[in-house]
Amino acid sequence: MVTSSEKVALQVVQQAISALAKWANFAHPPLDNHEFSEVTRAKTILDWTPETKVGILSLVFDSVNLPNKPPKETTQHYHPLQVIDNDDKKYPDIPYPLNSAPTSEQQQAYKAEINNALSKYLKDNWENLSLLMLILEKFGSCLSFGEADVALVDIARTTAAVAVALLNNPTKEISLIAGDLSGIQKFIYSISSEGALKSLRARSFYLELVTEEVVQQLLEQLNLPRTNIIYAGGGNLYILASGTVENENIVQNIRQQFNKWLLKEFEGKVFLALDCLKFPVTELKDKFAEHWSKATKNLAVHKSRKFAENKISEFISPRYSHEPCRVCHRDDIENLKPLNSQEPDSVLACGNCRSMFDLGSQLLGVTAIVRSTNESVKNALHTLSFKINSREIHYHLFKNWKQIDHDSDIVLLVNDWQLEHYQFKHFQNAAPLLLGNYGKESKQDSEIPAEPRGFMRAGEMSEKAKGANRVGYLRMDVDRLGQIFAKGLGKKQTLSRLAGLSRQMSYFFKVYLNTLAAYINLKNPDTIKPDTPDEQGLNILFIYAGGDDLFISGAWSEIVEFAFEIYQAFRTYTGNNEHITLSGGISIDDIKFPLYQAAKTSGEAEEAAKGNGRDSLGLFGEVFKWDEWRGRKNFKHLDDDVKKYLDSEKLPSLFGVSPFVERLEQQDIGVNYSRNFVRNLLITAQIQEQALEKFKENKKSEEALGTRYYLHLPKIAYTLARLPKNVLEDSEFRTSLKNPYNAPYFRAIATWIELLNRG
Repeated sequence: MVTSSEKVALQVVQQAISALAKWANFAHPPLDNHEFSEVTRAKTILDWTPETKVGILSLVFDSVNLPNKPPKETTQHYHPLQVIDNDDKKYPDIPYPLNSAPTSEQQQAYKAEINNALSKYLKDNWENLSLLMLILEKFGSCLSFGEADVALVDIARTTAAVAVALLNNPTKEISLIAGDLSGIQKFIYSISSEGALKSLRARSFYLELVTEEVVQQLLEQLNLPRTNIIYAGGGNLYILASGTVENENIVQNIRQQFNKWLLKEFEGKVFLALDCLKFPVTELKDKFAEHWSKATKNLAVHKSRKFAENKISEFISPRYSHEPCRVCHRDDIENLKPLNSQEPDSVLACGNCRSMFDLGSQLLGVTAIVRSTNESVKNALHTLSFKINSREIHYHLFKNWKQIDHDSDIVLLVNDWQLEHYQFKHFQNAAPLLLGNYGKESKQDSEIPAEPRGFMRAGEMSEKAKGANRVGYLRMDVDRLGQIFAKGLGKKQTLSRLAGLSRQMSYFFKVYLNTLAAYINLKNPDTIKPDTPDEQGLNILFIYAGGDDLFISGAWSEIVEFAFEIYQAFRTYTGNNEHITLSGGISIDDIKFPLYQAAKTSGEAEEAAKGNGRDSLGLFGEVFKWDEWRGRKNFKHLDDDVKKYLDSEKLPSLFGVSPFVERLEQQDIGVNYSRNFVRNLLITAQIQEQALEKFKENKKSEEALGTRYYLHLPKIAYTLARLPKNVLEDSEFRTSLKNPYNAPYFRAIATWIELLNRG
């Protein structure tokens, strides 16, 4: 019997919904008495038995323990019973973990919430796979099913994926399809010219759609439902499929077709690595993590043989050279035109760059995207087209999902968690598209009234900064992510846990970073309030946020504060697991500084942070651990030799960089005092640095340590004596600044204060 893959997936998801309904004491529609054999087998593989029940979810991040790191302190955390919801605001609240399991009262309240949603949507949507999956994602992301740290939504998705992969599969093998769009950074960051920030955001969005199109073509040609996507986003994808030769050939064809198109469109800057790894079905249960790692390593092999499957002659064939595009610098295009059609003096650019510039003006407020073979769809705001293997696919953008024709093709609803929008009465095929897409609206440019209002421009953001009118660029990513996925879960590396780990990591960068930027309280991350984003949100723009990394620009002072908030929020979100950390780099520049160079500088600062043993931030040309920047009193990272040398000294009450900056801001010492203080502090730092030059060969000698930690004392005493009376009376400030533990931070403190006071 030929069975639709959609029906198999639907049966699994309906069973998961029934488990959720049973926990919430809700009478769900009856289940099909006949269970597909593939579903039965998949449930057996993933330990889903008749006795498996919904329960309280433990934090999966607690289980991460890297083998080459000191054992972490074990603390049990629980997921709060919190629906992922943005019914009354733009972005969902961040579910910070709890130290104790939710109370029975909290459970009853959550059951009532589930009851309310199921009674409203289940009856008329029992066959609607998209809506049922969204119910599981909204309500089942914080509940366990079976193992305490495996979420209901993850066991449902992976069981459905395995069942579909077993369907019509004569082999004894299964395929893990792994994909990676390489060259993203080169494509996004290496542009220059006016309006670059706007184009950058558009390029990032464009690559999200390219990844989506790769996924769509795989699903269509392999006849898979979306439940077979284990992960997709940020240029990466993992999909389960049958281990047949036909499927292997399909993956190979898609890889070749996309790379042929990418080679033509982007001169080989972007490349699709796509691998199809087959392994025995019997190894799904205990060896899936090994195959996940192997598939990821295979991608590196594909990248090393970039475009080898395509005709090499296309690379080396002679071609005419023309005036280069002033944005991306390609020189194989004739007939360049002004980048900004509203400005007669605008630089000349190629068609791709003009399209990205126009798209950047239209992206603000896009809520729905229609994928269609129709070239035009009524009321579309902007259309992006891909012509791959002579087939044209169009993505039409909308600001209002209600404008879309009900009979349209696949509809992607951007960051939309409202169940109502996914009902059959609106769309036959809808799916959520999660994007880290925060940005504030620009003011209308009075000199170009015809130009649409898009995201805030770099000049506007710089004017919102404290002190100096500068723009900051922040790059950040998770440390040792490959190790976390390959070995972090130890013997618990099951398919469902890995799916949950990647889902929750992705939620942070694609969903909750938006929340943090929109509703932030810069001084206290524990009191994030859902105020109006336009009034409360930061003056920043997400150029890219997804997977495990981000690139954000904005008013420099807010970028610096936001970096600390991201770190604090991420550490709290992951249960303060010492093995799951972030490193970041910030560059601060004038608005006319070439953006590609700013991206490079912030990238170099991030690399320096990685080189500082990770868990660090590069800022103001200095690199310290986050705890040194933030001034944590329980600082643990001091070198053993330094600790031994400073044994007689106590850690001061003000320690690190930020506490001194905050204290001086509170003291409001005035511009003149501030300038003198900054100048003397910089001189002190410079004297130390010059003196330390001669100890390059032995930085841990007694003499070097003495220079590092005590040479500053006379100059600091001189500096403090010239501060205003209110600061001199602040004994905590005086004694702390003179303490040798703070000697390494003078240049960072001075630079920060200098930027804050520069008018």
